[in-house]
Amino acid sequence: MPQPIILTCGEPAGIGPELAPQALAAGVPVVWMGDPAHLPPGTPWQAVERPSDPVGVGVLPVLAHPFPAAATPGTPDPANAAAVIEVIARAVALARSGAAGGICTLPISKQALIDGAGFAFPGHTEYLAHLAGGVDVAMMLASTTVNPPCRVVPATIHIALDAVPAAFTPDLLTRAILTTHDALVRDFGIRAPRIAVAGLNPHAGEGGRMGRAEVDWMAPLLGALRQRGLDLLGPLPADTMFHAPARAQWDAAVCAYHDQALIPIKTLDFAGGVNVTLGLPFVRTSPDHGTAFDIAGRGIADPSSMLAALRMAWNMASARASGDVATL
Repeated sequence: MPQPIILTCGEPAGIGPELAPQALAAGVPVVWMGDPAHLPPGTPWQAVERPSDPVGVGVLPVLAHPFPAAATPGTPDPANAAAVIEVIARAVALARSGAAGGICTLPISKQALIDGAGFAFPGHTEYLAHLAGGVDVAMMLASTTVNPPCRVVPATIHIALDAVPAAFTPDLLTRAILTTHDALVRDFGIRAPRIAVAGLNPHAGEGGRMGRAEVDWMAPLLGALRQRGLDLLGPLPADTMFHAPARAQWDAAVCAYHDQALIPIKTLDFAGGVNVTLGLPFVRTSPDHGTAFDIAGRGIADPSSMLAALRMAWNMASARASGDVATL
């Protein structure tokens, strides 16, 4: 059995603090890392020195990490930016040491981290890859409440749409497919993964009439990977590959760009979607939502995605520890 999952605090001015006490409802071993002063008044919590330290029933275990400023819902304080980054790094160090089974990260505000600490990364995913030594990673969004499941991996992530054609290269697509394949085996217990690959252009280029990427290099690349033993579908038209009968034919879809992947899953499973970073030497999941500054502090934030992310992290950690199939 793996060690508990660390839930990092994220941006304290967002909905993270009010979600944190509800983490116990996930029904998996979890410990929160952040400043206890940011938790809602009346939260039953207890400081621990190690993630595995026991606490009473209904009590949130806390790996305390002092922040320099109070948390004002909806208004991030630049003084807290460095501490938000420190919490992520500290949680990763514990996960890599084996003291934690993995990490589940509550949302950060990239702009707040840039303004307050000169954060040099586009987001969590890229920073975690840096902490892991620059490994190849991929961002997966995975559903938890729809069947067949929907798991999507955008090959290009946080870049402008007009930059996608140049960034979407044979090497990038190959690495995204291989990273996805390996993670499906290791973290989801799928022994022979089936991966669908979306075309870059409408109708997957329609034989070259709407773009030539599919004909010129995508189809040959997928053919070469099939010769290596991978089970691949595509290049497929992205507009016809996400309804239920189509999803039944694959275990994950690799897409060319951010919205091509994320619009389908957020339509199918908005509250139950989980962000998973593939390719890391430790487990990392995150709720599929942002800081929600507009509702922070009102006590109305939906914990569903956080709970799903914690359960998925625990199942992935269990799969890594035992080799058993991880379930959603």
